[in-house]
Amino acid sequence: MIARIAPDLEAIAQEPRVAFLSDDASEILHFALQSLDGGYGAALVTLVEIRGGAARAIGAQMAVREDGLYCGFVSGGCTEAAVAAEAVIALQNGMDRNLRLGEGSPFFDIVLPCGGGITLAIHVIRAATVLREVLAALQRRMPVRLRYHAGAQMLAFTPGEGASGWEGNCFVSAYHPKPRLFIGGTPMETGAVARVAAASGYEVIVVERRCHISPDQLDPDTAVAILYHDIDKELPFLVCALASPAFYIGALGSRRTHEKRCAALRQLGYGEPELARIKAPIGIFDKARDSNSLALSIVADIAQSRLPHA
Repeated sequence: MIARIAPDLEAIAQEPRVAFLSDDASEILHFALQSLDGGYGAALVTLVEIRGGAARAIGAQMAVREDGLYCGFVSGGCTEAAVAAEAVIALQNGMDRNLRLGEGSPFFDIVLPCGGGITLAIHVIRAATVLREVLAALQRRMPVRLRYHAGAQMLAFTPGEGASGWEGNCFVSAYHPKPRLFIGGTPMETGAVARVAAASGYEVIVVERRCHISPDQLDPDTAVAILYHDIDKELPFLVCALASPAFYIGALGSRRTHEKRCAALRQLGYGEPELARIKAPIGIFDKARDSNSLALSIVADIAQSRLPHA
């Protein structure tokens, strides 16, 4: 007779597993909202303290469903399953909690590769309305914040700019619209840049020949890459970009070409502060001689410009 031990199906159902790989804030919030709409309990896990080094920035998040399905990152991927298991326990108990990992943590078997420590706030989401408000605002390309009241165990929606971090006894998570890139220029170069940018998570809009854009299409989370080989063709695009709050404006061409570009813009009444906004030659490294290298250079330069500066 052969004895067989049947698996604990309930335990398997609760074992944390990845829904999909993403560190995009809107995708994480959408997963949490989708879970709630589907009749599942859901928790939002937020990185609220860093001790020493950490793989993720303050405010990084995960969303965890009550059956253990999760997405997002609060470390380098080494602790997420354990965090999801703790979030499932919080959901079962219906209570928010803090979780310390790494340095200063009671979990001696969880060591962060960076050698530091982190504190996570696990919030049991009690109302889907606030998530809908955030996602709707991001869809309208408006920056927003979520204010977590630990004592009240609730989230509050706040429109406007800000940085993630503590404000008094509340932790504020800041969200920005998906970065967007407008590209104008010759088909081969714009196509290469568009492919690399899309793969890097940017919303890409290629401005076709003879099409025009207006400054109100370019918000503070939008970059502009002008890849014409003709100053006369690029001037209308530059004029529009300089009238906008776009966070990056780059133009193709050598330094000599840029001198001619600036001279043409000065004749139109632009001063040195406006001209200083134009990154030319465009890209993070000079003399990219082929379209693929140029695309890598441009997208890397745009991404670098969005990094926080000390």
